Amino acid sequence: MMARDGQGLRTDDSIKELTIRGIILGAVITVILTAANVYAGLKIGLTVATSIPAAVISMAVLRFFRDSTIQENNIVQTIASAVGSSPASNARP
Repeated sequence: MMARDGQGLRTDDSIKELTIRGIILGAVITVILTAANVYAGLKIGLTVATSIPAAVISMAVLRFFRDSTIQENNIVQTIASAVGSSPASNARP
C-alpha cells in the first residue's frame, strides 16, 4: 500500500491524502459511530472512543480500492474520530 523510495515515504505528487472518497467515507463512519455512541451513552451510560473503530473500518473499506493510501486512511480516521467524539463530551453533566 505505501510506496517507499528507500529512505521513507515517496515525496512526489502522486500520493493522495484529502480525497472526496475519504471525506465521504469519514462522514458515513462519523454518522454510524456517533449514533452508536449517543445510543450507548443514553442507554447504559458508557461511550466508546471512536478513533480505533474508525481506523479499522476505514482500513477495511479502503482495502477494496487499489489506489488508496495510508494517508487517505489517516484523513478518514481523523474526520470520524474528531466529530464522533463530540456528542459524548457534550452529553455529560
